[in-house]
Amino acid sequence: MKEKKKSVLPQLFVYAGKHKYLTIASWILAGISALLALAPFYFIWCIIREVIEVRPDFSQATHIKTYGWWAVGMAVLSFLIYIAALMCSHLAAFRVQVNMRVALMEHIMKLPMGYIESEGSGKIRKIVADSTAATETYLAHSLPDKAVSYVTPVGLLGMLLFFDWKIGLICLIPAVLAFLSMGFMMGPKMVKAMSEYQDALDEMSAEAVEYVRGIPVVKTFGQSVFSFKRFKEAIDKYENWTVSYTTSVRIPMTAFVTLANAVFAALVACAFIFARDSITNPFLFNILFYIIITPILTVTLLKVAYSGESEMIVRDALQRMYSILNVEPLSEAANPKKPADSSIELKDVTFSYSEDKRNAIEGINLSIKPGQHIALVGPSGGGKTTLASLVARFWDVKNGSIKIGGVDVKDIATSELMNQVSYVFQDSKLLKMSILDNVRMGNPDATEAEVMQALKDAQCMDIIEKFPEGIHTMIGSEGVYVSGGEAQRLSIARAFLKNSPILILDEATAFADTDNEAKVQQAFANLSKDKTVIMIAHRLSTVVDADRILVLSDGKVIEEGKHEDLIKQSGTYSHMWSEYNKSINWKVGKSA
Repeated sequence: MKEKKKSVLPQLFVYAGKHKYLTIASWILAGISALLALAPFYFIWCIIREVIEVRPDFSQATHIKTYGWWAVGMAVLSFLIYIAALMCSHLAAFRVQVNMRVALMEHIMKLPMGYIESEGSGKIRKIVADSTAATETYLAHSLPDKAVSYVTPVGLLGMLLFFDWKIGLICLIPAVLAFLSMGFMMGPKMVKAMSEYQDALDEMSAEAVEYVRGIPVVKTFGQSVFSFKRFKEAIDKYENWTVSYTTSVRIPMTAFVTLANAVFAALVACAFIFARDSITNPFLFNILFYIIITPILTVTLLKVAYSGESEMIVRDALQRMYSILNVEPLSEAANPKKPADSSIELKDVTFSYSEDKRNAIEGINLSIKPGQHIALVGPSGGGKTTLASLVARFWDVKNGSIKIGGVDVKDIATSELMNQVSYVFQDSKLLKMSILDNVRMGNPDATEAEVMQALKDAQCMDIIEKFPEGIHTMIGSEGVYVSGGEAQRLSIARAFLKNSPILILDEATAFADTDNEAKVQQAFANLSKDKTVIMIAHRLSTVVDADRILVLSDGKVIEEGKHEDLIKQSGTYSHMWSEYNKSINWKVGKSA
């Protein structure tokens, strides 16, 4: 779905269906309510006029009660109609919000896993939640208020010109000047500023989360907040933007607020200009009417300003939503085929994350037999994770082909490909649900007995035994959490339950502590039996028994062979092995 250059409302109506008529009804009802809301001011003026006309014999003021009841009746009727307008707008807004979230989530489910990983689940979740919330607020509240802010000036204009057109025109001068000053704060410049504000806020929020996650490291090593350079830079960027923007709109905003509240000054000018030395009753009545009615003009001007701001917010929200919807999902095979076995073949594979970036993988040729264990090692940024993710079709290759069991991964149905490949990430994710349900995600139809067996194979029984409720323990509730290594073992249990013939382990021991590492390694040994395995590792001790080790650098395979053979070559792998052994044998020297 492509974003079209059109106003906000038609874009929202796409998701409203028949409920768009409720939105239209809310405008009409809000407009009627706005006109009726002006009537009580007229009746209040009638009461004041009658009191002044009959003074000092106030017993002749016989219509005060009637005017009073008319004022109350119109106010109540206006209120009830406005409530009806809000009911219509809320029903439409909730429907649009639901449909937008459904559309976004359905589209996200079709997107490449690589896109989800690269963007980050937190950012995508924020776009889904905040963008739809912004549209709900706009449709449910801002739009009816916008109708009121447009209809009210029309009614006011009629009333201002009806009683005394000269005074009415003078009262409109501050309003016109206020609109002109508002123009300096609106338009394309403001739209761009609003987008920049959201970007700065999103960046600061994301960096704040990363900083909070890193607090244990900060405390351990006695570092200050300035150790987190990106967080500090995000705060500074937000501060600089806020100060700069606030300064740029200071004068027009001050002028707008001043002029919006300057109607009384115009009335004082009218009194001096038209009354001169004598004040007649008609003139006094008109001045009183304008004193009563003009505060509404000030409130209306402020509503118009805020309605413009809310529209810019929802426009920016839609742009962020379309940034997801515009991402093309991977194509589905027209005539899907099933792989013959768990072999993997890469032929002249080249890949880049975008057209303007260098190739992350370039000209890779690789053949993996069923049941072989392959290890990918090399410097950071060498292309290890990218290569493994291409096998699972998190992305589509730019050139070349990847085959599983003799079938191009593009010709395998997505569901079948997911059954063929299990991917254990370095940062295992557990959801806020029971251990049973977390593990059962690997196979939703598994029985409790099968889940227990998977947990045993993944060396997780010590985790289960420490919780009174066992596998029914809710993760993330009432302080129930597990360590990184424990989460990794539970994630491995999922892979056991899924039992795919191809296993990809991406830095799977990265977050395992010393106590957990041995159990994680044993779990991997159990899981890897009779499977084709691609392992990515920085801890070289975990890959010494691999059938083949591939050393990647700058997206290319620079060395290949068994551990012993690569050590003898005295190349990159041999140097990495030497440095690795130095790091694990390093001891802090003691002073004499």
